[in-house]
Amino acid sequence: MTVKSNLALLAFLVVSAAQICAQGTDAVVPQAQAEESNDHAWSFAAAEYGYIIPHDQSYFSSTFRADRNWAHLEARYNYEDRKTGSIWFGYNVRFGEKLVLEATPMVGGIFGKTAGVAPGYLFGLSYKKIALYSEGEFVLDTKNTGGNFFYSWNELTYAPTDWFRAGLVSQRTRAYQTPLDVQRGFFAGISHKKVDFSTYVFNIGWADPTIVLAIGFKF
Repeated sequence: MTVKSNLALLAFLVVSAAQICAQGTDAVVPQAQAEESNDHAWSFAAAEYGYIIPHDQSYFSSTFRADRNWAHLEARYNYEDRKTGSIWFGYNVRFGEKLVLEATPMVGGIFGKTAGVAPGYLFGLSYKKIALYSEGEFVLDTKNTGGNFFYSWNELTYAPTDWFRAGLVSQRTRAYQTPLDVQRGFFAGISHKKVDFSTYVFNIGWADPTIVLAIGFKF
C-alpha cells in the first residue's frame, strides 16, 4: 500500500466518524488542537513517519486526527504493528494558562496483522518554552493473548523560537525489533505556518541508530 493510499484511507475513516459525532456534541473543555478555532468547528491534523531501520525493511506510519471541543477521533496505520490499522475515540480536557495540562483518554480498535482493543492516552504539559508530551496504549491482542503489550512515545522539548524546537525522545514499540526494549534518542524540528518537519535519531551510542523522518500538516 502506498503512502498516498494510506493517508487517503485514514482520512476517509476519521472524517466519516467525525461527521457522525458532529451531530450531537456540546462544548466542554477543548484540547489544544481545537483551541484557536470556533467552538463548533472541527480541526484536523495528519502526519507521516518514515522509519529507516538498520538491518530491516524501512516503512511508513500514518496518523490522522480530528478534534471538536471534547471529541477526539483518530486513525492510524503501521503504528501498533506493520500492516495494521486502528481507529480511536477520545475525550479532550485542558487545564491551566501558564502551566498548561492537556489530556485525552482514548479507546481504540485494532485490525490487521495485529487485532484487538486498546485503552490509550495523549498527554501534554507545557510551561513557556518547555513541553512534555506522551502518548501510549496497552494493546489487548485478541489473536494471541501472549501478544499483549504496552506502546509509548515520549518527548521532552525546548522551543527557543516559534519555528524551531529540539529535545529528547523515547519509544517502546513492537512494529520493529532492536536490541533495546526502550529506545532513546534526540530530535529537532522546524515549523512553517501549518507544516511541521522533524528528524528523530534513536539508539545512537547503544546500537545501530534508527532514523525517523516525520512531516505533519494541520488544517
